[in-house]
Amino acid sequence: MSLIAVLSVFLGAMQGAQARPADNGDGTYTNPPLYADYPDPDIIRVGEDFYFASTTFANSPGLTLLHSKDLVNWEFASHIVPRLNGMEQYDLKHGNAYRGGLFAASLRHHKGVFYAVVTPVKQNTRVYYSKDIKGPWAYHELDRAAFDPAMFIEPDGKAYIATSGGWDGTVTLLSLSSDYSKVTDARKIHYYKGAEGSKLVKRGEYYYLFNALPASLTLIVSRAKNLYGPWESHTQIDDRSGGHQGGIVDLPDGNWYGFVMVDAGAIGRMTNISPVFWEDDWPVWGTKEAPGRVPASAIKPVQGKPVTQLATSDDFSAPVLGLQWQWNHNPDDTRWSLRERRGYLRLEPVQANEFWTARNTLTQKGQGPWSRGEVEIDAGNLQAGDMCGFGTLGKFNGHIVIQRDAADKLFLSMQVIEDTAIGRQTEVRVPSLPVAVNKIHLRTDMDFRKNQAEVAYSLDGKVWHVMGGSFELAYDWRTGTFQGQQFALFCYNPHPGQGYIDVDAFRFTKQPWF
Repeated sequence: MSLIAVLSVFLGAMQGAQARPADNGDGTYTNPPLYADYPDPDIIRVGEDFYFASTTFANSPGLTLLHSKDLVNWEFASHIVPRLNGMEQYDLKHGNAYRGGLFAASLRHHKGVFYAVVTPVKQNTRVYYSKDIKGPWAYHELDRAAFDPAMFIEPDGKAYIATSGGWDGTVTLLSLSSDYSKVTDARKIHYYKGAEGSKLVKRGEYYYLFNALPASLTLIVSRAKNLYGPWESHTQIDDRSGGHQGGIVDLPDGNWYGFVMVDAGAIGRMTNISPVFWEDDWPVWGTKEAPGRVPASAIKPVQGKPVTQLATSDDFSAPVLGLQWQWNHNPDDTRWSLRERRGYLRLEPVQANEFWTARNTLTQKGQGPWSRGEVEIDAGNLQAGDMCGFGTLGKFNGHIVIQRDAADKLFLSMQVIEDTAIGRQTEVRVPSLPVAVNKIHLRTDMDFRKNQAEVAYSLDGKVWHVMGGSFELAYDWRTGTFQGQQFALFCYNPHPGQGYIDVDAFRFTKQPWF
């Protein structure tokens, strides 16, 4: 059976059981705990609390942190980076940073301080630190770029960063100064062809180095009694048996669980949680009854904790955006507001010639196996040239756009934009549909079982009309955003004036198509 076929069976087993939260309510859980794009995971435990750092690329604020009491039920904790800095592209100037930015952070904690190490694309490595997981975070910038850094801190506070990648496979160990602000030594300690995505932990007398092999979508682990080696390596699992990039975390009771990322189609890369047991001081994923694979369902790591789900819907009544939201790049804060009209998100058009180059696109992750987002937009103050609407952001960008014509009449259009290796290809499926009301409901459905989406409109919030037919959803690391498909609210104009839209609310539901 091919890798794609086996992976489809594995994901299908998970999808069929995910019509309810991952916590099954009977002491068990179903993978993945988060049916969405939370890639490059690093998970640590501090006391009885677990924290999960995930990749966000160009999205702002960047580097999402989640919190859990049991590795199954998660909530947003914070974002480490309020605004990306160091490159004009983060502001969508002189190009874009899609597929760049922040990825594969390493999260650690020592003596009351949280640390997050990340290497922004085309920049040097940063060591972020904060006493509070909610921030604010400051950082030291090192003198070099450590690809896919893995921080490790000894009990005495001595800190290291293991780095590997660029398809080479050489693992280099960097020693840090006492305040973690400088590299004091760098040594090559190991080689495994193609290894990247390092995670470094210690159990007993062994250090364990986990690495991803992207070419085969495989996870390997190496162990040594000294950080400088010699290391011996074993293959662990792959995307046919659960995932290819991750590591392990200890529980308060001394047991261990694994976390691992799996490529999952248009939804992006999801993180699975797995029991781990030990044979001859090697970690084995799964259970003794079914070793060597991530189970579709298993006993919860920690019992008795309440069921929680990540925030999604938003009535925009708070003075700040909820942590479920991110902008496509750094926003222009002069062109949006939650204060101009209480209970509404105001979007003023940013200057842009097209959707892909427009700042202030507000995004939220699509969730599987299917999800729906619905907004109510007051377009009464839209001006000619403004292009504002709702749809998807990713490899495929399908939208309903609200516009005003030269006769001061509102109309809707529908377009699908695909980002390709030779540029963006735009298909206008509905060029103009006049509407006679100012308040317009827009809806986006994403079905990750079929990798298809639809957008629809309603003039009363009750009767809906699909516009433009279905369109494809996909994930790609070479084009698009390097992320799973996201919901997207936007407003732009090549020559913006005084127009704007007010968004009353965003309502998220998981509702299948029948």
